[in-house]
Amino acid sequence: MAADRWDKDVDDGVVRIVGQLQLRKYGKFMEEFTTQLRSIEQSLDETICEAWDMESDAVSLQHLPYENTTLLELISTDNKILNKVITVLAALCAEAKHLCHEAKTRFHSSLLFYGEGSLASNNVPDGEPQVAVGRMVALMQDLSCHVSRCYLVAKNIVQQMSALFDKSKPSCVIDVTDVHFQTVFEHLGQMLASLVTLDEIVQAQSALREHWTLYRRMLKSVHHNCAKFDVAPEDLKALDKLMGQLEYQLLQGRIFMGCLEQGFDDTSLCVAKNGAFAEEFALNIRNWFTQVDAKLGETNELDKRKQLIGIYALYVLYYYIYRTIDKKFFKALWDVYKKVPAVHILGNILWFPDQFLMLQMPQVIRSLDKKAQDAVKMQRLNFLQQKSASLSKDVQALHVQVSSWLLRMESAFQKDTDKLLEDLNRRSSLLLQGIYFGWYISHQVTTVMNLHVALSKPMTKSSVLLLGKMIEMMKAIEAMFHRQTVKICDSVTHIIQHLSYVALFAVSNAKKRLVSDKVSDKKYSERRLDVLSSLVLAEKCLNGPATKERRLIIHLAIAVGVQMKSFKEEEISSFHSVMRKLDLIGELQEKLQEGCDGSFLYWHRVVFPIFLDDVYESAVDGHRIHFLVAALKDCAGPIRMTKHESNPQVILDKFKEEMYSQFKEHILDKLCKDIETDLRLQTHSHLQLDDRNPFRVGLRDYSQILHIRPIKLFDLTINVRAFVEHYLDKTFYNLTTVALHDWKTYGEMRSMARQRYGLTTVEAHLPSQTLEQGLDVLEIMRNIHVFVSRYYYNLNNQIFVERTSNNKHLNTINIRHIANSIRTHGIGIMNTTVNFTYQFLRKKFVIFSQFLFDEHIKSRLIKDLRHFRETRSQSDPKYPFDRAEKFNRGIRKLGMTPEGESYLDQFRTLVSQVGNAMGYVRMIRSGGLHCCSSAIQFVPDLEYVANFEELSREALMNDDCIEAAQRLDAVVTSLAKNFSEGSEYFRLLVDVFSPTFRDPSNMHLRNFFVILPPLTLNYVEHAVACKERMSRKNKVGAAFTDDGFAMGVAYILKLLDQYQEFDSLHWFQSVSEKFQKDSAQVNEQRKAAVGKEDEKLQQAMSLTGKRLETYQHEFDLLNYSLSSARIFFRADLTAAEEKQEKVDDV
Repeated sequence: MAADRWDKDVDDGVVRIVGQLQLRKYGKFMEEFTTQLRSIEQSLDETICEAWDMESDAVSLQHLPYENTTLLELISTDNKILNKVITVLAALCAEAKHLCHEAKTRFHSSLLFYGEGSLASNNVPDGEPQVAVGRMVALMQDLSCHVSRCYLVAKNIVQQMSALFDKSKPSCVIDVTDVHFQTVFEHLGQMLASLVTLDEIVQAQSALREHWTLYRRMLKSVHHNCAKFDVAPEDLKALDKLMGQLEYQLLQGRIFMGCLEQGFDDTSLCVAKNGAFAEEFALNIRNWFTQVDAKLGETNELDKRKQLIGIYALYVLYYYIYRTIDKKFFKALWDVYKKVPAVHILGNILWFPDQFLMLQMPQVIRSLDKKAQDAVKMQRLNFLQQKSASLSKDVQALHVQVSSWLLRMESAFQKDTDKLLEDLNRRSSLLLQGIYFGWYISHQVTTVMNLHVALSKPMTKSSVLLLGKMIEMMKAIEAMFHRQTVKICDSVTHIIQHLSYVALFAVSNAKKRLVSDKVSDKKYSERRLDVLSSLVLAEKCLNGPATKERRLIIHLAIAVGVQMKSFKEEEISSFHSVMRKLDLIGELQEKLQEGCDGSFLYWHRVVFPIFLDDVYESAVDGHRIHFLVAALKDCAGPIRMTKHESNPQVILDKFKEEMYSQFKEHILDKLCKDIETDLRLQTHSHLQLDDRNPFRVGLRDYSQILHIRPIKLFDLTINVRAFVEHYLDKTFYNLTTVALHDWKTYGEMRSMARQRYGLTTVEAHLPSQTLEQGLDVLEIMRNIHVFVSRYYYNLNNQIFVERTSNNKHLNTINIRHIANSIRTHGIGIMNTTVNFTYQFLRKKFVIFSQFLFDEHIKSRLIKDLRHFRETRSQSDPKYPFDRAEKFNRGIRKLGMTPEGESYLDQFRTLVSQVGNAMGYVRMIRSGGLHCCSSAIQFVPDLEYVANFEELSREALMNDDCIEAAQRLDAVVTSLAKNFSEGSEYFRLLVDVFSPTFRDPSNMHLRNFFVILPPLTLNYVEHAVACKERMSRKNKVGAAFTDDGFAMGVAYILKLLDQYQEFDSLHWFQSVSEKFQKDSAQVNEQRKAAVGKEDEKLQQAMSLTGKRLETYQHEFDLLNYSLSSARIFFRADLTAAEEKQEKVDDV
């Protein structure tokens, strides 16, 4: 009882463990299934997923407001003079901003990327540079017009501001005392900075200048032979003149200088002698610089360092007009290098403030000592050294800050609270902080990378990897903004409304304060009216959407509206802070795109493989590859702006191929090789391998990289998992094809890939090959003479077994292996194999004929035949057993080979090889039927097979479908024919040789049936000896079957039509009688020896009896095998009967 209860408890524990295991498997399956269903829902339902994805989104949502109202309609107050002033200044600022935008979108990228693509190769075809310049001429003409327009706008702004601040004329339009239109100067500075940027890009493009020279030389060559090129000389002269003008204006670094050298004085206006404007000009430059300088290097710097270019350009313009220098301010400008060693403009272009001042103001630079100039160069080197030393610490701190911001962004935009104002302030703060982080990271990365290139200083690998992490953080910020696009759009509207309300409240208070503070005469002065009108104008613009035009007007109006103490000091700073936030929120997407732009990576793509290697080595966070690829994708926009190629897509495709090849080399190929190696090591873990203990050896986990979402590289979609699966499929298929006996190993590797990595591979559906196969049909066919000599044939099991091998196993071949080989090589190989067998038999039958024609053999056979015929008339017409033994002994006397074989042994081997060949033909036929049956198993009815070609024509299908139907019909028909009819290969081989064998000229072959008794006796002795060796330690020459001999005898008897002659010998009956007689004698002797108690005699009698039984058994097996083999050759019919049967069939 206790034992039963104990067994029951053990069973309960086992059942419980199994149940828990199944529950865990089921739970895991449900989790994966739920995830799969959710992904399907998100793909099909456009509203189910609120979070956007930069990789898969086909559209983007822009929340930038556009103004449809004109400036004249917006600037509408009762103060007509103020309206005109604000309108003029606003129009000029808008024009300047438009020109900056045009330069950025139309010209910067086209000039910067000149020389990329086909021109970047080492072997540029002759004439290609000239063609490229020809494509650029139209763009350069547009650029010339753009630059001329910038000159006009700059001159107009300066003259308008000079006229506004001209105190020499008593009739000023408005009182501008203490009025500072800094916004106007900022817009002028930005436009001048755009001209400086064009100069920097052109100066960096030495290829463009060289090709331009080649193009002008080509024009001169054409000018000497205008008729040949069908060009009018005057047109060519005009073109050459235009090219010269464009070269002077644009390609000699004089774009900004041309703006300075134009005259700003008119007959009615002298700007250079306007002292009030000079003071205002200098004051605005200092104020702007003070604001920018305070933010340089800070996290919330934003685009302040790019504004430095505008400040320096304004300062140079001021110097060219007034030729005065404030040494203290100049020293402040010069010392900017201590904070900012260089300013990244775009791409690989850096702007150095000190070099700009040295180029534009050489007279002033001469006053600086050489030590101050050398300090700038030293500072750049020190900056790189300090940055390399502190980069790791900075990146770590920045990573914590950005990660915290990402979490707070995700949290803030996921929930809706009742505290609307607090929620708006928090979201507004987070949005601005994200913009700040993006710009700060961009400044750090671009400055460090480009400065290393500019100073020709190598960068350490650790620094490159840290900069790569910063790029990832920058794109992660952009991805978060995109992810929350819908909610940000919703929030931005409310944030702008709230900021507008705060600003509007401040303006309203100022207006009330101004209205309540009246003069003693109860009337408003003109100055007070101007201030009040400007506040009314700002209030009006704040009541509308925060478009660029309205915000510009507000800035201009407030410059007038802050006079007469309408605002308190703290109110002014608060108002400007709100307006800065309003400007940023209003241009949120534009600032984000500019701050997180990764297009500079095009010029530093040499470090991209280092990034990839790091991603692969630190496989735990492989998802960050998406951010690196997103940075690369930013290069597509500028590349598409190129003009020197016939199609910009050429450059983009080349860049895409380069990046994909690097990605494939450093991620995909390495991952495929490592996973394949890991699978092989796991599959062969039972062998003596290196230590793979993960606690001692750092084994890699590739699952993280395999689980990376599909990567969108331009228009390519890289699915890492699918790529690896395809690689494994291809590798397993190809290697299995080369070595079919490894099919099991690769099957285990497929299973291991599914278990370890979740990789789903496709079955190769190749014919499997087991270890005992050894040879393929093709190999056997080519070396059939070797095959028949090295293999034994088993008639009943249709199997070939190798005679001997140096390995620990013997190769075997059966029907299944032959069928698989036929499936591999095609059914056509069957006929080829039979043809090779025919050629082999021809050679063997020559030796066969020579043996029987030998005088020693022929005379003995004739003698035995005569003796048999003489004794056949007696009462016992059987071939005597002793005659066969005597024949064997006589043959041995003729001689022995060095291996100890007689001529009869060699003849037996010859017959066995012929029989092996016939057994191989039989196996080929059986394997072909097996292959056909496997292939045709899905055809429902072999009697009636539908004609797919006719059906497809009736269905009016296209030509491709009809052609496919024809091929299908041919395949099905061939399979059905081969399956139903098969091929009578035995009959063919009998018919091809039988006429020769039965020819009267080969009468010596007719003696074959007489040699069979001694030959069979020789075979039995050989078979017994082989089987006895099976139990010995040395198994050389051991065998348990050799039915090839029976097949050979049956085949040759059929060729000679001697079945009846052989049967007339009654050989096997004679053998049976002989052994029965000997057994009876042994039994009698054994009985007689019982009483004598002679143990040795009894043992001898027992062994003799067993040996007689063994021989009798072997003769019986040979008789059965021979009878079976005769069935294949229709032994029931004679040659005459078969001939008559063929006539009847016809």
